[in-house]
Amino acid sequence: MAKPPRSSKSRQSPSDQASPVQAVDDQARRDKPGFAVRKVAADILGNVTYKRRPMDQELDLGSGHSGFKALAANDRALVRAILGACLRHRGEIAEILDRLLDRRIPEKTGRVLDILHVAIAQMLYLDIPDRAAVSLAVDHAGMDRRAKPYKGLVNGVLRRLGREREDITAGLDAERLNTPQWLFESWSEAYGEETARAIVRAHGQEAALDLTVKADPEDWAKRLDGAVVGLGSVRLTKKGAIDTLEGFSDGAWWVQDAAASLPARLLGSDLSGKKVADLCAAPGGKTAQLAAAGAEVTAVDISKSRLKRVSENLGRLSLSAEVIAADLREWKPTEPFDAILLDAPCSATGTIRRHPDVAWLKQPYDVETLSKIQAELLRRCFEWLKPGGTLVYCTCSLECAEGEAQIEAFLNEVETAELVPVTAAEIGGLTASITSQGYVRTLPCHPADAGGSNMGLDGFFAARLQRI
Repeated sequence: MAKPPRSSKSRQSPSDQASPVQAVDDQARRDKPGFAVRKVAADILGNVTYKRRPMDQELDLGSGHSGFKALAANDRALVRAILGACLRHRGEIAEILDRLLDRRIPEKTGRVLDILHVAIAQMLYLDIPDRAAVSLAVDHAGMDRRAKPYKGLVNGVLRRLGREREDITAGLDAERLNTPQWLFESWSEAYGEETARAIVRAHGQEAALDLTVKADPEDWAKRLDGAVVGLGSVRLTKKGAIDTLEGFSDGAWWVQDAAASLPARLLGSDLSGKKVADLCAAPGGKTAQLAAAGAEVTAVDISKSRLKRVSENLGRLSLSAEVIAADLREWKPTEPFDAILLDAPCSATGTIRRHPDVAWLKQPYDVETLSKIQAELLRRCFEWLKPGGTLVYCTCSLECAEGEAQIEAFLNEVETAELVPVTAAEIGGLTASITSQGYVRTLPCHPADAGGSNMGLDGFFAARLQRI
């Protein structure tokens, strides 16, 4: 196997400068079908894993990666698929590279590791021929000034993987490798190792697309070739451009995971005439639910840009709410609310199925920091309830510190708060997602319907409290 050189100089000597012939060859590589896609995928992968930039931010067509925005729609879809495979199987790919390399690739070698991760993801987890993945990876390494000295290594490593894949991939513990150790230990402690492994297996599958409909989910399931899951969500069996689906332009539904739709339901199906606050409201799915149930909704979020999207979606749905940009630690209402939905800022580890970068972006200190913010917001916002009013606290986190532990500490401290347990019947018969205390705790490995024919939910925690 080719070995990496001991060192490489960052400056090129005059003899290393690209000749006119070399420049033509380089341009030919850039124009090679599929090259731009792989280059963009490797760039974004490096930005996510090393610069800690959220993938959604990189893929934003307004403010994201310039190379991604320049691609055609089908090429952007391929970039997403490659990144999804890279991040869902990141631990496996790293272990495979350890088996293939005699020594670690030094730092400051350009995109070498990202190039290898992108190529291996294609070879092992996507329906892309080895020869195409290898050829484009070698071209990419040759075009990167700092990676160029490793072009031979890239070629040798990938070709060996192609020849010996069964031996090289034998015995991989994918469930442990593809999850940061601290997360796996956290889930094992909370739910047991068997369930932790089931969670990781669920993360390995791309999440389904769920819709919340204003009315008649059975009819919309037939129209859109889907199935009714959760408490009346419609799960689509096929994916496509959202804005081309029937009902989009008419504002008949909005995209929202079936688990994410449950917390708002805990306030009741008819909220006519009630003043309800949706706190930390963006992206607005819960605001839409509350407005559709007849509530006079006040939607508050710290992000003006995200609230702009909330307002746009409400406009499409022909729903209304008072939208306020404010920090909840400083803002307070002019009068108390009948009900409050607090979707507190959290680590979002429950959304790894659809946001696989979260597993590699978050650290234990994020949970610790966010837990303090959640506790502060819960105590502050509870005081905004009318006597007898209801508050639903929820997070899209799998960490007990952001769910069960928060509520237990709160109930021990606040004498005017009482837990109102949730029953399985209130959430569509999802028995597995109700805890013995009466909390809602959905896991990615849980069934999404009472019959268990549809599997997979975002990880959510929700608790219902009453002010007495």
